[in-house]
Amino acid sequence: MSSRIYELSNAIALKAARKRLAQLPRRVNDCQTVIPVTRRGRPVMALMSWEMFESLVETIEIMSDPELMAQLRRSEKDVEEGRTVPLNEVMAKLSAKSDPTPARSDSSG
Repeated sequence: MSSRIYELSNAIALKAARKRLAQLPRRVNDCQTVIPVTRRGRPVMALMSWEMFESLVETIEIMSDPELMAQLRRSEKDVEEGRTVPLNEVMAKLSAKSDPTPARSDSSG
């Protein structure tokens, strides 16, 4: 199995990884980089940035929540069917709601 995130050709042997442990964080500095670590030529673990790890865990948590996934599917359907409100309209409504200044009526006379 191969993807854009990792390539087995970029793998590092476990023995070499032990020797270069202090240098490996620089190799995974990019949030999109995963380094396969191999033992006897077979992948046994992966090195990745902490941000990528957190992102993967968050994705798994979201995808494991049936209610949230149902809501996402409904939202995607709303977008596909054009049931959306332009961002500038939403921002205008939110701005109007948060404005503490009451609307003034001109009662001079």
